[in-house]
Amino acid sequence: REKAVYTESLTPSTLSHLYESMLREMRDAAGDSGEFYTPRPVVRFMVEATDPKLGETVLDPACGTGGFLVESFEHLAAQVETVEDRRVLQDSSIFGGEAKPLPFLLGQMNLLLHGLEYPQVGFANSLNVRLTDIGESDRVDVILTNPPFGGEEERGILDGFPVRMRTAETALLFLQLIMRKLKRTTATSRAAVVVPNGTLSAEGVGARVKHALVTDFNLHTIVRLPNGVFAPYTPIPSNVLFFDRSGPTRRIWYYEHPLPEGRKNYTKTKPLRHEEFAACLAWWPDRAEGDCAWCVDVDDVVATDAASGEVTVNLDARNPRGADALQYSPPHELIERIVETEQEMMDVLAAIRRLVSRE
Repeated sequence: REKAVYTESLTPSTLSHLYESMLREMRDAAGDSGEFYTPRPVVRFMVEATDPKLGETVLDPACGTGGFLVESFEHLAAQVETVEDRRVLQDSSIFGGEAKPLPFLLGQMNLLLHGLEYPQVGFANSLNVRLTDIGESDRVDVILTNPPFGGEEERGILDGFPVRMRTAETALLFLQLIMRKLKRTTATSRAAVVVPNGTLSAEGVGARVKHALVTDFNLHTIVRLPNGVFAPYTPIPSNVLFFDRSGPTRRIWYYEHPLPEGRKNYTKTKPLRHEEFAACLAWWPDRAEGDCAWCVDVDDVVATDAASGEVTVNLDARNPRGADALQYSPPHELIERIVETEQEMMDVLAAIRRLVSRE
């Protein structure tokens, strides 16, 4: 009888409160375990920008507590008009993978509470697959994810990747997996992926991964997120890469998300709000250069090292109209400024010396 009473008390409302409580506890401990979770405004922006359509398959290979999957489910649910649409939504639209038990369980609960009856989320490391074994039947239309940064994978995981593409940087491994998992039979297959700043300028394996990205895909947009978006979990500045199968890349649009007036960064108590992405979403369909947006030809970011013959790909393009544009002046101008500053310092020290000697 006690068990029956307890079961009956687990109403959807109770489960929702229980889920939120567990999620808060896990997020509070995230800094200790090196994990962090994507703010809902960023998730909503990425879903709205990629705009999944009913009938397409959506995947998050590192889904954590299911934020991207829930937002995608609700985005698709708004398109349901018939019983058949509902069947498609429930049976063949939302997919994920998560390697850690607690986020996996919370993700399942999250999806159930939002109306997905049978969540198709695998309890496994999505990287534990040989890339060459991924066939067309394993591929999807849309990938939305914020993969782990800076982690290290065991040797058995790396064996599934080409020798020249193996790296300890988990974000680069996930980027390779995502590129492989997008459908090849349609130019509309697309992805939105959160990456740290270091990925944009990474050399070696990082450059090879990015070269494959701009060669085989259309990396059409990079949204640069400001400091503090992921506070308090990490201070690492991040970006969102948007690419699709209509490539290769010819030019890359950059959009630098501005901080609110008078703010230097976001914080836990003053976080990013979804309304702040309205300007970017309005700019998205009919793009033009401005204070926050600029365009770069792919030839300006791809180069070949004359000595080694290695390809370099530096996607860390700065806003030419930004406040920090002066620090990227030509080297000879920087040297002249340093010399002028040193001379001013010497003049000040000489004046101080004269005053001291008079005393």
